[in-house]
Amino acid sequence: MDTAPLRDARETCRDAVEADVPAIVSLVESAYRGDASRAGWTTEADILDGQRTDPDGVRAVITAPGSRLLVVERDGAPVACCQLERRGDTAYFGMFAVRPGLQGGGLGRRVLAEAERLAREEWGAREMHMTVISVRDELIAWYERRGYRRTGRTTPFPYGDERFGVPRRDDLEFELLVKRLG
Repeated sequence: MDTAPLRDARETCRDAVEADVPAIVSLVESAYRGDASRAGWTTEADILDGQRTDPDGVRAVITAPGSRLLVVERDGAPVACCQLERRGDTAYFGMFAVRPGLQGGGLGRRVLAEAERLAREEWGAREMHMTVISVRDELIAWYERRGYRRTGRTTPFPYGDERFGVPRRDDLEFELLVKRLG
């Protein structure tokens, strides 16, 4: 994908490349872990310690067939990212992060809308799927306001696999959210 605007002249969206890995890891970590993440509203600092991702995980998303990692830049610096993975006639949305100081200003809505548009127009996806930690009520409500519905289908949190973080509670699981596209 060529660099494309996100309806804000200051922002461009493009596919991530290998050279973006360190900046994307830093962006994702800042949005979800540690005290810095508390500047935004998507923090997981109260439920998870440890890492959210690592260079190998980001690199895998960038290089996997049927996968793309979109990076949104403002003035040449990454301010948001998300993963899209083609799964037949559905697309999976993940690794979504917005710089904490920019959360709440509409950037996340624009990135999500662009991801949905790309999945629909370029892949013919009929649905977008994502998984969200089920105790993240405020985040799930945000997705519901954007047309996603809770399915009640859950998968266990990978306790013991520190690549996904170190849980601070014992009731974590992922819930599948789904939205029809088009």
